[in-house]
Amino acid sequence: MTKTGGGPRPRGAWWREGAVTATAFVLCLLGGVVQVDDTLTAPPAAAYVIAVVSCAVLPLRRRAPLAALAATTASGVLVAPLGLLLSPLIVAPALITAYSYALTARTERRAAGAVLGTSLVLLVASTPLFGGVSWQDASRMGSVAAFPLMAGVLGHSVRNRRAYLAAVEERARRAEESRDGEARRRVAEERVRIARELHDLVAHQITLANAQATVAAHLFDIRPEQTRKSLRELVETTGHALDELRSTVGLLRQSGDTAGPAEPAPGLSRLPALLASFRGAGLEVSVEQEGTARPLAPGVDLTAYRIVQEALTNVTKHAATGTARVHLAWSRDRVTVTVADDGEGAGAVAVHSRPPGYGLIGMRERATAAGGQLSAGRRPEGGFLVCAELPLPPARSGGAS
Repeated sequence: MTKTGGGPRPRGAWWREGAVTATAFVLCLLGGVVQVDDTLTAPPAAAYVIAVVSCAVLPLRRRAPLAALAATTASGVLVAPLGLLLSPLIVAPALITAYSYALTARTERRAAGAVLGTSLVLLVASTPLFGGVSWQDASRMGSVAAFPLMAGVLGHSVRNRRAYLAAVEERARRAEESRDGEARRRVAEERVRIARELHDLVAHQITLANAQATVAAHLFDIRPEQTRKSLRELVETTGHALDELRSTVGLLRQSGDTAGPAEPAPGLSRLPALLASFRGAGLEVSVEQEGTARPLAPGVDLTAYRIVQEALTNVTKHAATGTARVHLAWSRDRVTVTVADDGEGAGAVAVHSRPPGYGLIGMRERATAAGGQLSAGRRPEGGFLVCAELPLPPARSGGAS
């Protein structure tokens, strides 16, 4: 099987080639009907020769477009010496190859040069060698020279159109890939955000519940009243945990699902209640503030709250100490949140020497997402320190107009 362009040609392409070749053959014969003396006769043998020779190379115009153009142009040059009238009909194969070459040429300069050369050759071939040039001869010469140029311009336009459509399709494909990538990135970010929320919530509430249950078990026999208090606090802690889990899992609902009104996200305004829950679990927390407190953006406010919550949860779980300190320092453009403990036990040393867990990773991710930064590590004098610097919204200028 004959192959073009590295593969077998589709069956439909062969039908199109046959139709184009047959049409060109018929046009050549019609061009041979008109004789030099403007009489109409049956196509002579010379017309058949020109039609067969010029149309035989048409199927090769896609493999070797320049050679096919040269062959059909040479056939046009032989029209006049064979006693035929050179007209656009009899050089129809040359017009077809001019179109094909303009469509497939590597550069526009090559296409323009080849098509212009064909036009000039046919113009010279159609010029009478003897006698004057009548208006009829001039119009025929002009049409013979103009038709290859028109075919070349048409081929160039079709080529540009195809290139434009290919570019549009490529841009659409890349835009689709970009949209898919952006959607995947957003889904991944949302999954990480929900994972942070669930980690902070579960770690905090379960740690408090564990501490309260431990206190209740320890005091069950010697201090029943204190045991009841610890159990009541345990019930409240687990209730809050269920409420927050229900609210957080609501983020995973589909857009068409109906959900109840969501509670506002926690912030530093709920810091007293948070510290009270830790105190109920046996961790004494002191709070110091430096500077003038200012409202925070909702995202930054939630980040500050979650960092304090996670840091105190780590103190409760890992540090061999019953005290911790929270320090809030307000400056012109940022608030610095510091949580420190003085844990010196073997458990604290062992835990603080481990690689960072999801808690520290989540705190760093939160601080970075809010436009701030977080550092955490052991203190030289003992214990552990978490320090986050978060941006404040620009202060309003009272004199602004």
